[in-house]
Amino acid sequence: MRNSIAILLLAVFLAAGCGQGKKAEHFTALPFPSSVPPGMMTDPQDRAEYLASHYWDGITDPSRTFPSDSILVSGVRRTDVEQKFADWTSILDMVPLKNAASAVSRLYDRAVACESKDTASNVLETFTDLFVKYFYDPNSPMRNEEHYLAFVSRLSSYEGLAPEMRDKYAYQAEMCSKNRIGEVAADFRFADRYGKIRTLHGIDAPLVLLFFSNPGCEACMNIIQVLKGDPMISGMIADGNLAVVNIYIDEDLQGWKDYMPVYPEEWYNGFDPDLVIRTENLYSVRAIPSLYLLDKEKRVIMKDAPEDRVFSYLSR
Repeated sequence: MRNSIAILLLAVFLAAGCGQGKKAEHFTALPFPSSVPPGMMTDPQDRAEYLASHYWDGITDPSRTFPSDSILVSGVRRTDVEQKFADWTSILDMVPLKNAASAVSRLYDRAVACESKDTASNVLETFTDLFVKYFYDPNSPMRNEEHYLAFVSRLSSYEGLAPEMRDKYAYQAEMCSKNRIGEVAADFRFADRYGKIRTLHGIDAPLVLLFFSNPGCEACMNIIQVLKGDPMISGMIADGNLAVVNIYIDEDLQGWKDYMPVYPEEWYNGFDPDLVIRTENLYSVRAIPSLYLLDKEKRVIMKDAPEDRVFSYLSR
């Protein structure tokens, strides 16, 4: 009798194992295991860097023995984990990029450790989904290829994935590595509606806003209206402190020319006559519109950044 009870208790314990991948029909979800900076750490920047790195220590602790299934991630509701991920994106934006990359890499290592302990764990799968959704989806208002690159460059060599998935992530990492923040943006030729050829690097201005757009694109029109209507931004353009390089990268030139009255004449409005931006993947333009902010030397300040973030930077 005692042996039967012991076996039953052991079975119950194993069913609640960390990442055991079994449904927890009678398990009460746990609160998110928050990380708290040491009390002696009072500097706001130090606290932000600590949280960026240690935010996920509880959920990615391989010794946790709680269920994981379609609803739970290491005993915590997936919806709660996703909300915490959204909060974490703001913390990453508060620290230098190299610190953010280290924090992402640390999270990856710990998620893989959970998977190594139990291949049924959904911790790595969950974080992969969240990184794609928040940092790589071209429609995400939080998209950030630097943060995604720190994760996907590691994921692309993970032996636990099928070869085709590793190839997919390797390609994404390659594309994210183009025109990175702090690097000089790739130069290219463009032609205006009269056929005059210019180059991106030939534009002389303290700041350059590279704007990939399409005629009739509603989201593009919203950006155009802000650039024309915001007093500070339009003033920067008028004073020569900001140059807008508005580039069409597709082939319907007549449609583009017909749309020309919509674009301000003081902008550099052009098309890619060589079609190299798309065909040679000179820039990773995964969706239209796409905005890059460059400095005078054409170094990337913002890459494919959400427009609100660009406008906030220009209006500060």
